[in-house]
Amino acid sequence: MKSVKPKDIKHDWHLIDAKGKTLGRLSTQVAEILMGKTKNYYTPNLDTGDYVVIINAEKIYLSGKKEEQKKYYRHSGYPGGLYTRTASQQREIRPEHLIRHSVEGMLPKTNMGRSMIKKMYVYFGDNNPHANKFASETKKES
Repeated sequence: MKSVKPKDIKHDWHLIDAKGKTLGRLSTQVAEILMGKTKNYYTPNLDTGDYVVIINAEKIYLSGKKEEQKKYYRHSGYPGGLYTRTASQQREIRPEHLIRHSVEGMLPKTNMGRSMIKKMYVYFGDNNPHANKFASETKKES
């Protein structure tokens, strides 16, 4: 079997509508695309993944009681500086963060993982700046 070279890698664009999809199932699908595991020439030490554009981030579905029980934490770095939000509060303020946070947790925690997450674009609503630019190359996944 011939090993793939960086010049042979082709990065496609995928458009995914998050409307009505479950957060975890969508995140695993997106993480596989970003890592390149959907391609037949996947190589762990090369970035073979594709670009992903996710629209309608505010319409993602959380199963069970996660809407009120799931917590998102951040810390200012000072004593007593812990800030906590529920998933419903996070959805009101930044719905894109729900998807981004979930997918980031599924990617490698290395330099390559940080470059993979930069190939994901999450948007509120149907409009996105990539719609016209990549209309001929875009694959819509439902």
